[in-house]
Amino acid sequence: MLKFLLLCTLAVASRAEIAEEEDVLVLKKSNFDEALKAHPNILVEFYAPWCGHCKALAPEYAKAAGMLKAEGSAIRLAKVDATEETELAQEYGVRGYPTIKFFKGGEKETPKEYSAGRQADDIVSWLKKRTGPAVATLAGVTEAESLIADNEVAVIGFFKDAESAGAKAYEKAAEAIDDIPFAMTSDDAVYSKFEVSKDSVVLFKKFDEGRNTFDGELTKEKLLAFVKANQLPLVIEFTEQTAPKIFGGDIKSHILMFLPKAASDFQDKMDNFKKAAEGFKGRILFIFIDSDVDDNQRILEFFGLKKEECPAIRLITLEDEMTKYKPESDSITAESIIEFCTLFTEGKLKPHLMSQDIPDDWDKNPVKVLVGKNFEEVAFNPTKNVFVEFYAPWCGHCKQLAPIWENLGEKYKDSADTIVAKMDSTANEIEAVKVHSFPTLKFFPAGDERKVIDYNGERTLEGFTKFLESGGKEGGAPAGDDDDDDLDAEDLDDVEEGQDEDSDGEDGGDDDGHDEL
Repeated sequence: MLKFLLLCTLAVASRAEIAEEEDVLVLKKSNFDEALKAHPNILVEFYAPWCGHCKALAPEYAKAAGMLKAEGSAIRLAKVDATEETELAQEYGVRGYPTIKFFKGGEKETPKEYSAGRQADDIVSWLKKRTGPAVATLAGVTEAESLIADNEVAVIGFFKDAESAGAKAYEKAAEAIDDIPFAMTSDDAVYSKFEVSKDSVVLFKKFDEGRNTFDGELTKEKLLAFVKANQLPLVIEFTEQTAPKIFGGDIKSHILMFLPKAASDFQDKMDNFKKAAEGFKGRILFIFIDSDVDDNQRILEFFGLKKEECPAIRLITLEDEMTKYKPESDSITAESIIEFCTLFTEGKLKPHLMSQDIPDDWDKNPVKVLVGKNFEEVAFNPTKNVFVEFYAPWCGHCKQLAPIWENLGEKYKDSADTIVAKMDSTANEIEAVKVHSFPTLKFFPAGDERKVIDYNGERTLEGFTKFLESGGKEGGAPAGDDDDDDLDAEDLDDVEEGQDEDSDGEDGGDDDGHDEL
């Protein structure tokens, strides 16, 4: 008996060793398994102390942990310093910060990636949907009012018969959406309170119209389209917290208004932007970006803008390849924005490709300077072999490569048929090459075939020399055969506000030697 009591005491003591900071469990390799046993449903953030995005998330993450604890929920939130607990980080494939994974039922092999917003309400709603029924049952008016009051967006299905085809379609739609609470009621008092006279679905929200009522055939697909079209404000401000909703949504066409909040005509321009948005709900996402915020300067750079050029309007599609569009007029009125968006939806706009002016001394140094306006003429010159580095000024890996690239240029400066060049891809875009990461190295061999060969070899002077002397065969691969990730919404999210990459401590650094665009 004494031995048994001693074992129990040791077990309790072991559990007590899991420290907490602001209701968030602090996990390490030594207590990770124990935490999963003690708390079967646990959300774990893998973070780095220097990560700006992690610091921004911290108060909302702690708030969510406190909300769940106050409710008496068994769901817990935890965090792991991935720079210290490198074995855990490697085990769960952590490559950027923050990485957030949900471990359900104590199962540690296949955690689910957290996919909702970064505000406390988003976190709590997502976890409740993951651990409870997709649709809660509302017994009366008080429960319905509480649901609406406690959430930025909530959906209620009014169904007299929970077994009807419409109610079943509603349940299927609810199962497909993680970050919004869904409920159902058949109570007459709730129908009366919200002035609902027949079976229906109503989305309640704390912005714009306040509520939207579904009108149409009750199918899963149509209900999903209804919710996704109405769950975001007509105009959404881009912030650390809203970024996952913006880039994780189904609407891949985004129009952005860059405007300082301090501007004297801010409200007037915002009113015009919102008025234009009404006609494109569900088709184009209208986003406002405060051009005075330091954290937003990378976004301005991505669109080739400077603070002094704002206010400005740009449109981007986040499909297989990102495509940018620029209005012909600088006017920001409801009419001009509607005209611009209409031309876009009708397929009548040409993509906007950025280019700096050609420097007067672009060809004076061993490494030639290319911009959008002279790229075609130089890179596809049929008499020249042209080796180009596509770089970003802020890229840590590009800075490391710079002296080697200069040495390569020096080596071939007197060559009659070989050119070593570089192009700032944050300020110049070309139709022939889509840059997915930095630095990107591409070889354009002489000839009329307009061939493009990716360089995948060692980034050394010797490696580059062998590549050029072999005509692009040693260390090269046909363009498109590399293993880089395609540039998509998630990549843009990383650049703009999503993650700090796991590398040399610089935003965007990636451990494969590329900085993601």
